[in-house]
Amino acid sequence: MSACFLLQVRGLTKRFGGLRVTDGFDLDIGEGEVHAIIGPNGAGKTTLINQLSGELRPDGGSILFAGEEVVHTPVQRRVAMGMARSYQVTSVFPDFSALQNVMLAVQSASGHSYGFVRPVIADRSLVEPAQALLASVGLGGRGNVPVASLAHGARRQLELAMTLALRPRLMLLDEPMAGMSQKESAEMVELLQQVRGRHAMLLVEHDMDAVFALADRITVLVYGRAIATGTPDEIRDNPEVRHAYLGDEEEVL
Repeated sequence: MSACFLLQVRGLTKRFGGLRVTDGFDLDIGEGEVHAIIGPNGAGKTTLINQLSGELRPDGGSILFAGEEVVHTPVQRRVAMGMARSYQVTSVFPDFSALQNVMLAVQSASGHSYGFVRPVIADRSLVEPAQALLASVGLGGRGNVPVASLAHGARRQLELAMTLALRPRLMLLDEPMAGMSQKESAEMVELLQQVRGRHAMLLVEHDMDAVFALADRITVLVYGRAIATGTPDEIRDNPEVRHAYLGDEEEVL
């Protein structure tokens, strides 16, 4: 395997009974690359990302991250290595403010758990980095707002801030635009554009406008198998992709 890739997956396989949900899957992601995984419902996208994050153990194959085999590595060790799935850090406290929640994520990034919540949220040394993270995702003026009062789009922005607090080399983003309005999705795309290059991203997403705006490369997953990988233009023009996933609907592309 070439050392130029941050993430290298080879022959990843997962079975549930007689059903092969991940079927010999290969993937390469370079430093700073945005790589999107698309596919119809039931294609195995969530199962794939669960295996990459460490929440589900594959039945076969290899996952190499930063040159280290991690197929048997626990979730928290993968996070410490720089692989973070967005919702892994958003066990949010809805009665706490947005700022306090990001402070907890900043504290977690130092290698400590969320153990003693009240002392942590009183730690002034965490305030400045947490405020900077909130500002970076467009929530600079909403730090004192309780999470329970935030709209869905703002919660997803908070989720991004908490993920960034872990200083990830690779962000695993599982449908970050889910449930968003068109305006909120456009704002999230803009935020991700601002941090691209500093972090590699694996983006699982149904919003094709977002995918084609963000992705350097796209892999199309159908029944657990990658049927095509290429640039957005190559995927647009691939007849197998149109037939298997996009349904020959020109307006989708």
